Parts: sequence; C-alpha cells; structure tokens
Amino acid sequence: MRSPVPVSEEREITVAQLLLAEYQTVKDEQKARIGFRDNLLYVTLAVVAAVIAAAAQAKQPSMLLALPPVCLVLGWTYLVNDEKISAIGLYVRDDLGPKLAELAAHRGGFATFGWEAYHRSDTRRRSRKTIQTVIDLTAFCAVPLAALVVFWANGDAGGLLIALSVLEAFAVAGLAAQVVWYAKAA
Repeated sequence: MRSPVPVSEEREITVAQLLLAEYQTVKDEQKARIGFRDNLLYVTLAVVAAVIAAAAQAKQPSMLLALPPVCLVLGWTYLVNDEKISAIGLYVRDDLGPKLAELAAHRGGFATFGWEAYHRSDTRRRSRKTIQTVIDLTAFCAVPLAALVVFWANGDAGGLLIALSVLEAFAVAGLAAQVVWYAKAA
C-alpha cells in the first residue's frame, strides 16, 4: 500500500501557472492605471473650470497662477501612468508572451496574447496617438500657458508674482517637451 502524497507535492505550481498569474497581475495593474489616467483629464478640466470661474468672479488674474502647478502635477501624473501602461504592454509582448509561447511550443505551440500586438497594428493608431498628444498638450500645457498670458496681459502684478509666473512657464514648457518625447517613444 502506497503512502499518501504530501499536499505540497500534489499542488506543485508550474512555470506556466506562475507566468499566467503574473500576466493577470500586470493586466490588473494596467487596467487600474488606465482608469486612473483617464480620470485625470476630467479632474484637470474640473480644476481648470473652477480656477477660471473663481478668478473671474473675484476679478483677480493672479489666481490664474494656481493653474500651472495644478496642471503640472496632474499632467506629470497622467504621463507617468501612461508610460507605465505602455511599459506593461511591452513587457507582456516581449517577455511574458514569448516565455509562455516557448512552454506551449512543447505542446504544439500557439501565439500568446495576440491582442497585445494586434491592436497596435491598426492603420489609424498613429492618427489617434497624434490627436491624443494634442489633447494632452492642450489640457496640461496650453491651458496653463494661456492662464499665464492672461495674467501677464493684466499688467498689475508685482515682481515676485512675475518671477513666479516665468518659472511656471518654464516648468510647463518642460512638461510639454516630456509629453511630446513620450508620445514619440510610444
């Protein structure tokens, strides 16, 4: 009579199971980041509307100086999440997929995670990426720069506020360069 197999041997985890668990984990992270990233545009629009309304109601153009730092923080957070979303897709396509395909090759083989590459081959992808870059630049860079122009056009600010606004303009220009750079890399 055979002795029972220990539980640890009965439930041995395979490499394929680990890779699939990792895939599910990174896809869950990607899905969460997509939702968070997309909501950042709505938050930005709401904040911009609130600051503009408050500045107009109070007739204080200096209140517009709040827009660049807010748009910088939200824009940078958006950009970082967008980059991580793309990095997860790249990792699945270039690392996890080939590892699972290699394991499956011993059983007849098949293409893994086809959607990860398929959706990138759409002929309109480049135009959508370009439009998204324009939207990102508008929301996170053009709007705060326009606020700075309105502030500067008002002409009754002190030297400290002018210096602050110039620093904000450079920071927004830096964010714009990053948005374009990341868009080209994607």
